[in-house]
Amino acid sequence: MTKPPRKPSKPLLGEADALLRSRPRRRRDPDQPNLPLDPMPARIEPCLALLRVKPPKGDDRVYEIKWDGYRLSVHIEPTGIRILTRGGHDWTHRFPAIEQAAKQLPVATAILDGEAVVLDEKGRSDFGLLQQSLGGRGGRKSSSDAIFMAFDLLYFDGHDLRTSELDMRRHLLEDLVPAREQGDIRLSEEIEADGDQLLASACEHGLEGIIAKRRDAPYRSGRLGDWLKIKCVQSDSFVIVGYERSTVARAGIGRLLLAARKGKKLVYVGGVGTGFNERTAYELREKLDGLITSTPAATVDRKGAIFVKPKIIAEIEYRAWTDDGKLRHASYKGLREVQDNTAVYELE
Repeated sequence: MTKPPRKPSKPLLGEADALLRSRPRRRRDPDQPNLPLDPMPARIEPCLALLRVKPPKGDDRVYEIKWDGYRLSVHIEPTGIRILTRGGHDWTHRFPAIEQAAKQLPVATAILDGEAVVLDEKGRSDFGLLQQSLGGRGGRKSSSDAIFMAFDLLYFDGHDLRTSELDMRRHLLEDLVPAREQGDIRLSEEIEADGDQLLASACEHGLEGIIAKRRDAPYRSGRLGDWLKIKCVQSDSFVIVGYERSTVARAGIGRLLLAARKGKKLVYVGGVGTGFNERTAYELREKLDGLITSTPAATVDRKGAIFVKPKIIAEIEYRAWTDDGKLRHASYKGLREVQDNTAVYELE
């Protein structure tokens, strides 16, 4: 039997620049049979997205916007709310608005998977704004600007959902966090579209990229390919191994020197001299000057370079790689927190 044609794809944003909304779904049947209760996990390792250059083909994937923030899990427990980072650190105190919103959700126990973000004036997630709201890397501030974009539901009312298909988990999540809600916990909505056209639309609107997820996949921790990320501009994490002074910039930093991992070694991959303003440059200089060393962590052939211990990880946006293995058109986005458990870029 011939399959019916796909519905025509939709652009990411409508004519009024409003994000497309997920289609409404049936609410759960309140008379569904009671099932045995599952123990609530203390922590779940997140499912991570594999990087791909192009969207996958086929109808077995659904798409979402790729959010640029901190991956978190929100645990709603009988004793209260816990907000955990990707590395398992408790950051509940740093997101009081999200904690309060979680208390208002109509559920006794749940674990929501999602991303804490700060939106710019055009509604796009901005990692730099999120960092500023938290007081920078190593800062101790609480963010009143961050919201939580929920994209998965792992535990619900005493039931572990990780073996359920994504479609089922999303069905329950959309009951719990309805589309079009504008509170401090919001739904990261699915978009039914052709992947190539959606990516083009996302890039046109200045978004970081899109996520493609298998509809029928259970929730599996790790980077196994059930979720794919396709970016408009490349963005990865690199270790700062030194810097070059500037006689023009007031903070005295002209260029950060970056390294990636190759096995157990660090390899120099070039530098970045744009993306930080006067304030962030002063904060960087203060942190780096406390880590100065005479022993470079990577081989860097740059006259006058000041080397630092490889303790700080920076998020860098770039366009491509040069033939000799250096970052091309790199721009600094911010520093990563140790608690975020960010993986440094690995060279093949």
